[in-house]
Amino acid sequence: MIGFDLTEDQVAAQKWAREFAEKEIRPVAPHYDETEEFPWPVVSKAADIGLYGMDFYRMIGEDETGILQPLLVEELCWGCAGISLAVFGSGLPLVALMASGTPEQVARWTPELFGTPAEPKVGAFAVTEPGAGSDVSSLRTRAVRDGDDWVLNGQKVFITNGGIANLHVVVATVDPDLGHRGQASFVIPPGTPGLRQGKKEKKLGIRASHTAEVLLEDCRVPADCLLGGEERLRAKLEAARNKDKKRTSSGALATFEATRPVVGAQAVGIARAAFEFARDYARERVQFGKPIAAQQAIAFKLADMATEIDAARLLVWRASWMTRNGTGFTRAEGSMSKLKAGEVAVRVTDEAIQVLGGYGYIRDFPVEKWHRDAKIYSLFEGTSEIQRLVISRANGGMA
Repeated sequence: MIGFDLTEDQVAAQKWAREFAEKEIRPVAPHYDETEEFPWPVVSKAADIGLYGMDFYRMIGEDETGILQPLLVEELCWGCAGISLAVFGSGLPLVALMASGTPEQVARWTPELFGTPAEPKVGAFAVTEPGAGSDVSSLRTRAVRDGDDWVLNGQKVFITNGGIANLHVVVATVDPDLGHRGQASFVIPPGTPGLRQGKKEKKLGIRASHTAEVLLEDCRVPADCLLGGEERLRAKLEAARNKDKKRTSSGALATFEATRPVVGAQAVGIARAAFEFARDYARERVQFGKPIAAQQAIAFKLADMATEIDAARLLVWRASWMTRNGTGFTRAEGSMSKLKAGEVAVRVTDEAIQVLGGYGYIRDFPVEKWHRDAKIYSLFEGTSEIQRLVISRANGGMA
């Protein structure tokens, strides 16, 4: 049975997130966009009310539909995508930890990702490198066993929360001959010597989200920081050498595939914010004796924007439901949701600027910020081109 009605709990949670976005995020969004500071005060307020931390993810886990997380993410990104990424950025290393770690590792390290409401902390998931973006098989960061420890060396770039994170989850190559099947994930505990922040990036958009290099220089961690443990790694490497693909999936690729619907929900939030502002502006702006919303050229733009946003949201909800119910993405449904939502966000924010005309181009109005924020959603966690490649392959294409 298929239905689209939200439960009372989901409606209440959606309202809760919307109120937080209205009261705590939107008023300070211009400041953090201008200064590019990390919004610790907002993260702390989110932690105080349960929108940040393990209680939030427990609440998400109890939702049997899988829809609650994209609902809340959309609302907060309607407020500001950069600030919302500061709030939700620790979700990516959490997914990596849950996907690859043993129960003991999950229990030990999860609290280090979030800290406490009084003293919130953040986590980071470090995969991307200067020569390995979409092609994760080309990672050059190496992890070498040395006695009872692992020693990591390499350079990671474009890492959300990189360097300021209390806990880093780092993907490194342990057997270069095996490509992505020769990789493993490692937890880098707080204060570990040999890990430091490199250059902090100055970005077009999502400026409240901290993005930086992570440099690993003889970074030594105990053997129990290898996610999944030694026995599982040995079995994985042996299976890779025997070309058993079923047992050698990439932890990094699996993490990104699981989080793509959530990224899609973020993009939907930006698109909806821009659409609503453009719609309201068009109702009030009078040209040639009537509101421009009554002009067919503008009315049709708004109609297309609304339709595309709904289409993207439905793809996100479907993929989120599939993730929660364990059906698996047999046709790359996660990539479909991220591709559609990311490109819709770019188009809708561009059209919102067009509706506002010259006012859309100046910083007195927020649509230019939303356009800058939207662009990253066609790039990170797999570019639009990579999503199309994944979708093509999953649906019988020859790419």
